[in-house]
Amino acid sequence: MLRTRLLTAAVMLVVVGWSLFGAPPTVWPMLVTGLMIWAAWEWAGLARVSPVWQMIYAIVIVIIYRWGQGEQWSQWLSEGAILFWLLVAPWWLRGQWRVPGWVLLSVGVLVMLPTGWSLEVLQQRGNQVLLALMAVLWVTDTAAYFTGRAWGRHKLAPSISPGKTWEGVAGGVVAVTVYGGLWWMWAWNGGMGSMASVLRQHEWTWFLLLWLLAVLGILGDLFESWIKRCAGVKDSGRGLPGHGGILDRIDALTATLPLAAWWLGGNWH
Repeated sequence: MLRTRLLTAAVMLVVVGWSLFGAPPTVWPMLVTGLMIWAAWEWAGLARVSPVWQMIYAIVIVIIYRWGQGEQWSQWLSEGAILFWLLVAPWWLRGQWRVPGWVLLSVGVLVMLPTGWSLEVLQQRGNQVLLALMAVLWVTDTAAYFTGRAWGRHKLAPSISPGKTWEGVAGGVVAVTVYGGLWWMWAWNGGMGSMASVLRQHEWTWFLLLWLLAVLGILGDLFESWIKRCAGVKDSGRGLPGHGGILDRIDALTATLPLAAWWLGGNWH
């Protein structure tokens, strides 16, 4: 199982790396569009609709995604997604709401479309910016896992994700603070590249952003775990051997990337 998981992860890294650094500029938007189709298919599956409606939903989502690119309302929808993750999702998890399929499909619009637009916006600011902000989640997740394993005593959400602990959250926040400090020192000591330029423009809000991204990443993970629990499944799909589905890989990104793009200026159009 571990070998399969590592092999799948290696393939994903190669695909993403080639799309960002070796392929023509049109390839990344095409990859993100494919990601939206895949994610929409899985999300509709979690809403327990038939395969026909899964297909219809995926088609509708990708049409809205491409049609909305560059439109003013895509910015409004993306800002609505930020409010959803900051205000609604925590109450959703606290109350452990179970909603009808049509409500979940509607929420999927807020979950997926701003994520795709943000992936393109951040990449336009530079591959370094995109990867540095995505790495916030990898640092948080890794540190939370090992801290929780070593010192975890107090469960964060035992009925949703029994493995997560408050100690793990604290470890993730500490790790991401160190990560952010390394970037900050590098930028202010003559570092070059798109991320250095961004940090010099947003010096005083950098660490606040990191802490919010760390917390929202955990929230996004918990939210998808709850949706899967309501659907009675372990994984969102089976397309990624050893990992489950694509939503299992981007759950934290859905909750964080719209905020990261807004921090850079919120220019989705």
